[in-house]
Amino acid sequence: MTGEFQIFGPFHRVVIALMLGAGLSLGLLFRLFPKGRYALGLFLAANELTWYVWRLRDEGFRFPEALPLQLCDLTLWCAVAACLTLRRWPLEILYFTGLSATLLTVLTPELWAPPLSYPTIYFFTAHGGVVAAALALTISGLRRPEPGGWLRALISVNLWALGVGTFNLIFGTNYMFLCEKPYSPTLLDFFGPWPWYLAVCEVVAIVLFFALWLPFKIMARRQSPPIPPR
Repeated sequence: MTGEFQIFGPFHRVVIALMLGAGLSLGLLFRLFPKGRYALGLFLAANELTWYVWRLRDEGFRFPEALPLQLCDLTLWCAVAACLTLRRWPLEILYFTGLSATLLTVLTPELWAPPLSYPTIYFFTAHGGVVAAALALTISGLRRPEPGGWLRALISVNLWALGVGTFNLIFGTNYMFLCEKPYSPTLLDFFGPWPWYLAVCEVVAIVLFFALWLPFKIMARRQSPPIPPR
């Protein structure tokens, strides 16, 4: 585990197992102790702020290429807000984006540091924590997506991408990989060249967001009282 990072190698498999186990365990724990969600939210915020401090100390302030403008940055702070407030808007972005884009990022990460280095540990703590938070809040029943939530989350993500894309155009950056694919292997490699992979990503997002809503739609139908015959 001390050499080069390998996708689905021993270290990676342990991380995935811990992420899923944490989501399930915290979901069951929050059913008994709902206020435990505050600790999770504060932990995610503290982990992220510690990363900001580390980067400032190690690299200095770098503009425009080192800003928290990735989709995972938005999702992480929505996870913090959802844990602390249980508001609908951050919860829906957390659930739909966390269990699609962030989960795929954990499964196919773009890493430049060894497995046991701080940057890699931070990466999996932050991204895995987002996935665990999305699972925990929904499993616990503290707050779940509401009708139309998948569409609201999709619109929010597209608005974020529009703002980030404008920033990329002005400053020549590549946040959210809107201008070119990452160098390491990812699912984007199967989606064609630029700009076609962006259109494929949009279609995939629509399918995944709607699929993540289906379990709640089915549960709502089963729980609704039958309509009496006329």
